[in-house]
Amino acid sequence: MQETPADAPRRLTAAPGDAANRYNPRNMVKEIVFATNNPHKLSEVRRILGDRVKVHSLSEIGCHDEIPETADTLAGNALIKARWVKEKYGYDCFADDTGLMVDALGGAPGVYTARYAGENCTPADNVAKLLDVLRGETDRKARFSTVIALVRREEGEELMEGTVEGEIACEPRGTDGFGYDPIFIPENRGVTFAQMGPDAKNAISHRGRAVAKLAARLLS
Repeated sequence: MQETPADAPRRLTAAPGDAANRYNPRNMVKEIVFATNNPHKLSEVRRILGDRVKVHSLSEIGCHDEIPETADTLAGNALIKARWVKEKYGYDCFADDTGLMVDALGGAPGVYTARYAGENCTPADNVAKLLDVLRGETDRKARFSTVIALVRREEGEELMEGTVEGEIACEPRGTDGFGYDPIFIPENRGVTFAQMGPDAKNAISHRGRAVAKLAARLLS
């Protein structure tokens, strides 16, 4: 019999996994889809969750769609992505959207953080633009916020958020991390995210705090 999208969650672990999203409390490992193909985000989330939850990327479920992010809030964009996977592929899913809010810029780049320097920009382009805009600015206070949308068949939709306060450095420092990590100094740390090891960063970062809430929900 031909499988419909609604049947898909029952076959996640077979290819690429067979026990799927219908979390059986007897199973040692729970599984879910993360609506991303960003290798940095995927690696970070998998490192935080460890062996407690098996996280599948979009490519691992055969999704290569360009999912639109047209909402004007982080929560709205996260919900768009998670709902897309759930509705079109049938899997329980979570998605995130992250924003960098700079006080001197009235909260910008905010929802446009990933494309601050233009639609086809690189992370280096974004960093260069932000440093240029803030050139000579003494108020460099900023915060990172990650909103995770979790969409599951039986539990419905949930939102969870993680935030970290900090400031923008005057120049890039460090080689670890990705995105704005070389210029974001978390509060009371004195070094950028890019100067911290991944475990130290994940312990205090916006995404680390949001994923900790996600883990609590998935494992409850």
